Amino acid sequence: MNQREMLIRKMRGLEARYNPELAMLRSPFSSPGYHTTLKQAEFIHSTRDSLSYALGLLDTELTEWEQRAFDIIAQVISLQDTDRSHDTFGIWSWFYEEPLAKMAPPDWNWADFCGSRLIQALARHGHRFPQELREATIRSVEYACEAIIKRDVGPDYTNIAILGALVTRIAGEQLAREDYADYGLERLKKLYAYTMERGAFQEFNSPVYTYIAILELSKLRIESADRTVKELCSELIHLTWKTVAGYYHPGTAQWSGPHSRSYQTLLSEQSKAFLQMATRGEVMFFPWDELPYEEEWYGSGFYCPDAYLDCFTVPETKEVRQLYEGNADDGSGKWAVTFMTPQFSMGSFTDSDLWNQRRPLLAYVNNNGAPAYIRLRCLHDGYDYCSARIKTRQDQGDLLFGIDFVTDGGDTHPNLDRISGAIDAEDIRLRLEIGGHTAGITVEPTEEGAELRIGESAFCLTTWFAVFTGQPDSGRNLSWALDRTADSIHLDMILYSGPRCSIDFTSLRQAAFVFSLAVRADGDSGDPRVEATGEGILRVSGSTESGEAFSLRLRPGPAADGTL
Repeated sequence: MNQREMLIRKMRGLEARYNPELAMLRSPFSSPGYHTTLKQAEFIHSTRDSLSYALGLLDTELTEWEQRAFDIIAQVISLQDTDRSHDTFGIWSWFYEEPLAKMAPPDWNWADFCGSRLIQALARHGHRFPQELREATIRSVEYACEAIIKRDVGPDYTNIAILGALVTRIAGEQLAREDYADYGLERLKKLYAYTMERGAFQEFNSPVYTYIAILELSKLRIESADRTVKELCSELIHLTWKTVAGYYHPGTAQWSGPHSRSYQTLLSEQSKAFLQMATRGEVMFFPWDELPYEEEWYGSGFYCPDAYLDCFTVPETKEVRQLYEGNADDGSGKWAVTFMTPQFSMGSFTDSDLWNQRRPLLAYVNNNGAPAYIRLRCLHDGYDYCSARIKTRQDQGDLLFGIDFVTDGGDTHPNLDRISGAIDAEDIRLRLEIGGHTAGITVEPTEEGAELRIGESAFCLTTWFAVFTGQPDSGRNLSWALDRTADSIHLDMILYSGPRCSIDFTSLRQAAFVFSLAVRADGDSGDPRVEATGEGILRVSGSTESGEAFSLRLRPGPAADGTL
């Protein structure tokens, strides 16, 4: 692995995207659906990505790209809000095409993301900067540090807690600012204490955020001269790799669920390349000369500890139960449960919402040598509906899960678009999505649910309770309908589909569902008991195959305070 050669190849590959008129990197427009108000743009120029490109150009040490890097840094610095009277002081907009004032709302994380690139550029290459640009970059980093310190995110926001610690600590060391350095260390200590007490990051088992945590902690460890910083980073990195190795499924080459945050269900090309680099080729996804190298990896010093390398290559059968929130003793605990065999992995959260970045029910299955997945979703007009809530009980390959709704949650995002009890909709449905490599998969709807066969594994989906009353066609017999697309197979339970209307969850008489997904042909999951209590609660109870008692509590209708 010659990482400098990989970096140079990456930089040459980005050559065509550089826009010399704007001195920024051009990218196809994409959006998660919030923060930016842009909808129809074909291309954008990202502040963060442009700074990553500039740092990569400098890291090659090639003089032919030095001036371009300086031009990019000067341009992006000019886009920072430097007006101290603004709430957005010290941050950037996502894109050149959209000023901060037009974002809804601005993303304060950009002080951390952009600030981290600038301070690394100064730390590694500051001696090469023209004097005027060096002074401007220092001011820009100081403004970013002020914004980070003012916002002061807690340790439960893992990636930003780490990034903010990196920016302020390295800025403190490089710029002789003891106040920044002390803040960065204290922030890292808070993250360490919070994480070690729980045994996992807040963004539990998240492929994208775990990757960021490892990468940014590795950068902080290698850039800082402080022994305490290095030791704290090393222990956190070791804990993080233990999670990654423990959830990696060799049979499908996927990162087992459940995922608290995820942008796509199958591992991205970036994640595959990262794992290949970190394991020094113990897992191989690409020929080395074709590996999609990321410029921010250069000089970061990330690697998987030798103790965990076997987990990436040796299949085993195991069940993992991890407390990820609350207290295990007082009943507030929320658990992640994952069961793995050489052929499949199945994971679930005991309590979660169905935001599009969540994967609270997720299975990966070996489909004749290629990965397929099973994922549960609730869709409002085709987009994942945040106010749908799932509760589960899992015993190895048997999973019982219930779904109800909250009335004070979000629509597309947990916080940014709260519904106030009602939504306008043309369609709302539950979906069991089968994706990935779907060739040869058979799905047969039955009266009770459906039977699935994926490779050597059989699954049985059973409906135990399904009521959604109050919509215009409330007499519908709710059942699963099968639909196939070019990319995936859908089992849909349609709750409403028709002319746009208001669905008021506070006035629905009942809206709750109970299902099981069992990894065995007969689908016998022990016939759970479903009963209504006097308090308006739907209680689901029974016992697992091993004899352990379980119960779920769902609220199928509105409570006195209007919540479901």
